[in-house]
This record gives sequence, structure tokens and C-alpha cells, in this order.
Amino acid sequence: PLPPQYGLVFDAGSTHTSLYIYQWPADKENGTGIVSQVEACSVSGPGISSYADDPAGAGASLKPCLDKAMKIVPAEQQRDTPTYLGATAGMRLLREENSTKAEQVLAEVSKAIGEYPVDFRGARILTGSEEGSFGWITVNYLLETLVKFSFAERWEHPQDTEVLGALDLGGASTQITFQPGVPVQDRNTSVFFRLYGTNYSLYSHSYLCYGQTQALKKLLAALHQASSSAQISHPCYPRGYQENLTVAELYDSPCVRAPSSASPGLVLTVTGTGEPGACGTAIRRLFNFSCGAQWPCGFNGVYQPPVRGQFFAFAGFYYTFHFLNLTHQQSLSEVNTTVLSFCRRNWTEVRALFRATRSLYLPTYCSMAIYILTLLLDGYKFNEHTWSNIHFSRQAANTDIGWTLGFMLNFTNMIPAEALRHIKGHQPGLWAGAVSFLVLAIV
Repeated sequence: PLPPQYGLVFDAGSTHTSLYIYQWPADKENGTGIVSQVEACSVSGPGISSYADDPAGAGASLKPCLDKAMKIVPAEQQRDTPTYLGATAGMRLLREENSTKAEQVLAEVSKAIGEYPVDFRGARILTGSEEGSFGWITVNYLLETLVKFSFAERWEHPQDTEVLGALDLGGASTQITFQPGVPVQDRNTSVFFRLYGTNYSLYSHSYLCYGQTQALKKLLAALHQASSSAQISHPCYPRGYQENLTVAELYDSPCVRAPSSASPGLVLTVTGTGEPGACGTAIRRLFNFSCGAQWPCGFNGVYQPPVRGQFFAFAGFYYTFHFLNLTHQQSLSEVNTTVLSFCRRNWTEVRALFRATRSLYLPTYCSMAIYILTLLLDGYKFNEHTWSNIHFSRQAANTDIGWTLGFMLNFTNMIPAEALRHIKGHQPGLWAGAVSFLVLAIV
């Protein structure tokens, strides 16, 4: 048999980069669920967009993971290993701020990957729509809703399987993608795929600045602007927690606009008050829920048909809910109760309870959980009935859920547009003969 093939995809997110190593049998590459993940390597340090003033550093940061990949992929196959780098909302924001710096960062990461003996096919910034769509392809490929190897030993479009929706929450953007029950009314949010002989008309939208890091930044900026001093009370932080940061650090992103009066060097003191009610109110103010002409809508006037079907919620949605042990299909009322009781704990209690978690994020889990609930319920318009259709998952079939697998399948043409003819096993004539023989025998 032919040796297995490999593919490498860097996911260059706003807060960190990961390298995914995929593998598939060379002779069967068009089936679904054939590609599996061998390894995920986490690049140390921040996301590549943080290297705007040191682009070479962005390239250098990728090397340990590339070295690891070269130990996994056999030397004789490295030259045939397609390798991609996709950057998401962190780089979209940098390109908005300074396109020259964004280009330099991409040039340096390309140069670094180009020094390895792989089939490097470029570094690029994904659009929000691509990020959402490729996540949707990943989920449906891994759960085999696109094609099934049938009883009759041929690949078929699975009858009565509904495709799954995808909910992704990154550091700088969040994506929703699903197959709605109605035609998509707004061209900007409509995505069309033909996969394995079936047409899919999807709704997909990406909200820039509504990923978790940027949303918390927007929240803090709003609290700063509401308090007319350098002392900021934060209702989402645990009571007894305190942190300092400068005005410059708070307003270092295009998602937040500094008031002209603020002096960059001023040190702000943020003090937690642990009030979930006030926290929810402050978080809701980050959204505009009135639709205007674009009805029905998600938020900020963006058209969105009603959510439909089952959804997989991954990345940030999963991590926050996993921390609170809420990934086991709990009811919405149970989720609300858990989040409220966590949010009411003071900083001493939180630290004592989660001593094992050496997490920088510990003070932010309350705000993140309330943010996620607001986004899903008020933003995307899930309700207590449709809540049970959301599955919080990090992986499916031992493979991380995210856009990278869908991206690679798409760009290596591993998902054919047309239906697969029967691939395995018997010749169709022989099989048809056997079936007619059986039918006659039964008759």
C-alpha cells in the first residue's frame, strides 16, 4: 500500500498560533472522515499580529512546531506535504490599522516556513466568511453528515441526516454558520457549497471585535468611560480582585476608541465587585439588539434568519463552559444557576476552589460566561427550547474542531463537488447480480 499522506495547517489566531498535523490514506482521500489529526502543536508566545513591530519574531516563533512536524512526517514525504498558514481576526485588525505591518508579518512567517522542505502553499488572512464556512465544513466532515459509506458499499448522501451548524468564538471575532430553513436574504451573509453532489446554501456571518479578548476590552473601555476617574469598579470581576493597567494598554486595539481626554500613561485601577446582575447589564450594552430595516437580525443590524438544527459550539465557547463543567448538555436554567453562583464568589473563594488551575483567565471566567450567554441568547436568538440543540465540544473523532481541517480539505480539493462513484470493494455488476439473485431466491 502507499504510505499515508500528511498536511500541515497553521491557525494564526489573535492570541496564539497552533500547528495542526493531518494524515490520510493516500488511496482513499475523497471519502469523508478519512482525514485524521495526528498532532496539534501550540506555538509559544502571542499571536502573530502581536509581532507588528518585530515581524521576524513572528517567523521565528513558528520554528519549534515546524521542527516537531519534521520529526512526525517521514523525510521522504515532506516535499509532498501541503502546508498552509491562515490568519484570522487578529491579523484582520492589524491590516485595518496598518496594512504594511500586516504584509511584513505575513512575509516573515512565509519566509520561516519556506526554509523547511514542505510544499508550502502560502500564508494568508482568511475572511470572516471563510473562517465560518471552513469551521462548518470541519464539523460536518468529522460527523459524516455530508456523505456516508452505505450498506450497498457506495458513498451516498446520507438520507434524513441534517447538517450541523457551527458556532466559533475566537479572541477577536465570533462566527455563526448554519443551513437556514429559508433562502438567505442578504448576499453578504450567504455562502454556497457543492459537496459530494449535494448543494448547500448556508448563512454565515463573522462579527469582528466580538471575540472574547476584544469583547472584554470593549467592556473595560465602557466601564472606564462611565467612571470619570482612574478607579474603575468592574461588576464582572470577583469581589476582592484588583488589577492595574495603563490607558495605552486598554486602548491598544481598533475595537476600542480612546476618549481624547485620556492620557496614555495614566494608570487605571480596576476593582472587582462581583455583581452578576450589573455585569449582565454592562455586557448587553456592548450590543445593539434593535434590527432596523434588516429584520430578522442577529445584532448590530446584521441580517440573520432564525437558528435551525443542531449546532456545535467550539473554541472559546467550549473552553469557558468546560471550565464551569457545563459541556454535558445541561438545561439553560441549570447553566444560568451555575454561572450566577460562580459569579457571586469572591476572589479568595475562586482562588481556593480552583487552586489547580494556574490560569491567567481565572478572574475573567464570570464575564466570559455571561458574555457567551448574552451572545447566544440575545445575539443569535437561541432560546430555552433551542438551547438543547447546542453541543459544546472541542473535538470530534479525535480531531480539534475549527476552520483548519475544512480549509485544508478545500484547498487540497479533497472534497469533490460531484458525488463519489462507489469506491470500495465489489464491481457494481457483480453486486447488482448478487442482489437480483437474492431477491429471486426470496421470492
